[in-house]
Amino acid sequence: QVQLVESGGGLVQPGGSLRLSCATSGSILSIYAMGWYRQAPGKQRELVATITSDGSTNYADSVKGRFTISRDNAKNTVYLQMNSLKPEDTAVYYCNADRVRIATIQGAYRYWGQGTQVTVSS
Repeated sequence: QVQLVESGGGLVQPGGSLRLSCATSGSILSIYAMGWYRQAPGKQRELVATITSDGSTNYADSVKGRFTISRDNAKNTVYLQMNSLKPEDTAVYYCNADRVRIATIQGAYRYWGQGTQVTVSS
């Protein structure tokens, strides 16, 4: 099976920075897209940023210019550099891997991490 494990969350003051990482494990042949989503209390999960295997990126309007997504294809790892954090960025951040092909099962699948808490507060 495939597992995604996020790290790097925590408590930060407004204006501060955090870097999230998402490492994968399993017999992965390829991953088309990786991304970050977030869910604040009482709200639906929303897209933060995605990146495809060829480096194409997509960002939510609310994080453009502040967050940067990057990816190490050799390690099947995705990162999210978050700068100029605001209290409204407080949420559980989830890593996602889409169209994952693995050695033991035909087809392509989607996987989620367990989430990491990001709290922006003074």
